[in-house]
Amino acid sequence: MHHCNSSNPVPLKPFSNQSLAEKEVAKELIILENATSDGPSPSGPIAAGLSMTLGILSNIVALIILVNAYAHLRRRSKATFLLFASSLVITDFAGHVIPGSLVLRLYLSGGVKDFHSTDPLCQFLGGSMVFFGLCPLFLGSAMAAERCLGVTRPLLHASLVTTRRTKLSLSFIWLAALCVALLPCFQLGSYTYQYPGTWCFIKVLEQTDEADVAFVMLFSGLGLASLAIALVCNTISGVTLVLARMRRKPCNRRLAKSHDIEMVVQLVGIMVTSCICWSPLLIFGLITVTHSYKCRIGDDLATYKTLMVMGVRLASWNQILDPWVYILLRRAVLRKIYLITKREVDLKGSTLRRWEVNSFPSSEKNAVNRV
Repeated sequence: MHHCNSSNPVPLKPFSNQSLAEKEVAKELIILENATSDGPSPSGPIAAGLSMTLGILSNIVALIILVNAYAHLRRRSKATFLLFASSLVITDFAGHVIPGSLVLRLYLSGGVKDFHSTDPLCQFLGGSMVFFGLCPLFLGSAMAAERCLGVTRPLLHASLVTTRRTKLSLSFIWLAALCVALLPCFQLGSYTYQYPGTWCFIKVLEQTDEADVAFVMLFSGLGLASLAIALVCNTISGVTLVLARMRRKPCNRRLAKSHDIEMVVQLVGIMVTSCICWSPLLIFGLITVTHSYKCRIGDDLATYKTLMVMGVRLASWNQILDPWVYILLRRAVLRKIYLITKREVDLKGSTLRRWEVNSFPSSEKNAVNRV
């Protein structure tokens, strides 16, 4: 009998400790040898190249849209949002180019055979994946918190949120993600090659000490906390805008402006995309370290490999889908969706009638007219 909470197996017969331990080690080595013998699939380089190309093109298109919107800007609150959004798109772009090129190089070279190798390439690739994984989650939660303050406390937002403070916040977010990614350099966690030997990530399965477990829990905990903050802030912002429209009081008529609606809709899109793409990998990491998953390596190694590969591939799609939130969820697109919906559904006499097409005009034009 082998208990997960014990460091040595419990003997069934006297003087059988050594034989049982040797058999267990031999069994794990055979399984690991069979696992490492599976090289990368022939379609791997093609899939990696197409994914990287799609992500680069998507982020370039989104960045052009954001730059054009910033050029025609008339509102300071929108400037803060566009600065955050542009930083997110640039980070996603770099997150595709840097790790993607390294993964493609490993695919073309046939991958590594020794998964326990700790060469500089693996350390850099693992750190890049952690850095470019945490940055979008941190930025998404910061954007949601900024919009929640702007919708619920506009005067406080106007006095606190400035361009200089926004840039400082962005620097702090990037620095925080970088500090987490560099922890293995100080022996606080480690990166290893993952199946099929073409990418590196945090050592999740065979933690050798408490530092590896703490590193996995830190990465997963920070990611899940960012998603939770974004969920709470976006919910508060959305409810505030809906209530302001339904009340239709003179003092609240201008609260739910078009740019507020557009930004909250985009933030909800970012949050939903991040939750779908990142939650499986983050939750799987916590389950692995908290339930002593390594004790069942002999039975579940194939399942572990499949879950890890699927989780990372799904997380990489977050950098591809984020730009399409800005491409599709703009006022022009929202206005067309509203017009199509209005033709299909009769909203006369309904409270939804209050969400008229005038809710999506250009807020910049309104600002110019008021001047």
